[in-house]
Amino acid sequence: MVSGSWGLGPPAIAAERNIVVFITDDESPTLGCYGDAVAVTPAVDALAADGMLFENAFATTASCSASRSVILSGLHNHANGQYGHQHDVHKFASWYDVVSLSLPRALARAGYRTARIGKYHVAPEEVYHFETALRSNARNAVQMAESCRGLIEADSDQPFFLYFATSDPHRGGGTDDTAPLDLKPDLFGNKPGRGSHQGVKEVFFDQADVPVPSFLPDTPETRSELAQYYQSCARIDQGLARLVEILKAAGVYDKTLILFTSDHGMAFAGGKTTVYEPGLRVPFVVRDPYVAKRGTRTKSLVSHTDITPSLLDFAGELDHGKHRPKHWVEPRDYWRDKPYASRENHGPRRGLPAYHGRSWLPLLADPAAEIHDAHFASHTFHEIQMYYPMRAVRDHDWKLIWNIAHPLPYPFATDLWAASSWQAQYRRSMDAPYGRKTVAEYIQRPRFELYHLAEDPDESRNLADDPAHAATLLEYQQKLRAMQQEYGDPWITKWEYE
Repeated sequence: MVSGSWGLGPPAIAAERNIVVFITDDESPTLGCYGDAVAVTPAVDALAADGMLFENAFATTASCSASRSVILSGLHNHANGQYGHQHDVHKFASWYDVVSLSLPRALARAGYRTARIGKYHVAPEEVYHFETALRSNARNAVQMAESCRGLIEADSDQPFFLYFATSDPHRGGGTDDTAPLDLKPDLFGNKPGRGSHQGVKEVFFDQADVPVPSFLPDTPETRSELAQYYQSCARIDQGLARLVEILKAAGVYDKTLILFTSDHGMAFAGGKTTVYEPGLRVPFVVRDPYVAKRGTRTKSLVSHTDITPSLLDFAGELDHGKHRPKHWVEPRDYWRDKPYASRENHGPRRGLPAYHGRSWLPLLADPAAEIHDAHFASHTFHEIQMYYPMRAVRDHDWKLIWNIAHPLPYPFATDLWAASSWQAQYRRSMDAPYGRKTVAEYIQRPRFELYHLAEDPDESRNLADDPAHAATLLEYQQKLRAMQQEYGDPWITKWEYE
């Protein structure tokens, strides 16, 4: 295939089966299409109305780098090697042999033009290599969309894969010093003094109006931070709207699958870095223009491990028998003539022969179908100083959490520790309420947590020590252990000596 030059207006040739992965940073399903009456998200709501909304979509780990490695590899992060953050002193990276399963690598071998823009946060670059890295302000999704015009409008018979990753609504940018509180709220990337990002019509929220999730305390500090969070989410939506406009103007909107999701849930203690529902549950909306029946919803369990095999399935590149790319390259063959690659860190001895995830493409045509019996979560690190391995399994009825480091106090991400919503309660006392728990209960966790989600979606009543549920506890411990075995989790050995 021969590609033409970029940026010359609408393409003369509009390739079929383009792919856009629009991924936000620390965003829960706080969207109008998920029933949030306060959120201002008309673009993603419109996408859901003409696509499919997944009601039970989950990250496998609520940490940025680790989660993004799952999205781009189809493997749980403990198996791909990206245990925690890629940057700075943390220095985690995926195994070299993930190169054979990597989403951008597999799509490039299938003839796609691959490009990324915004937050990347995985390593090694050669494993997760995109042919083009576009530059823009990742806090301004409208500006990011404009920077993608050349890719979208290129006169080429090659389809494109665009990985569009915002830095919103991650915490950052300082605090709102105008807030009438001793503990100032984080700005979540918003401009101070109610300023506006270029090309964005900022939406400001009254803290009295924002809904307070059940896992958070209803305090002025929490509400002031939620108001900032909702503003950041509204800015993301405007970027999606602009991207859709560009796709339509280029004549490729109806030739492009769009996935909207987040790396994990919102950046509040009780969400991000935990395996509780607010940390793992993510927005997940897919518009596939090649599906006749759209505007649907599904309750089927899906996870981030499913993204890579699903997109390869869409591209006609998934080998369903071997559950890996059709244009397979043996890792040893890829690295043989590359002496700069270390002899170590290639991957586990059992190898990395196939994806952990399953394609959700069949769900788009049959929303009642199921592709998983249960969801498995695997968290070990966030920042390097935050060692606290947790494993969890959940289905539609029950959830079991194994806090493998349970004698230790729960460690905090630096930004969550500093959050005014947390500090206000922490400074009160260990008995101060924090959502459905106390501060002390949040910090010091039991070995096992068993929740009957069908009756207790807020995970407020731990039934692990209840004799009446001993059989259920054993059943889900066995399920958890079986999934650890299936997914090659080295922490399975902890069952033997704890």
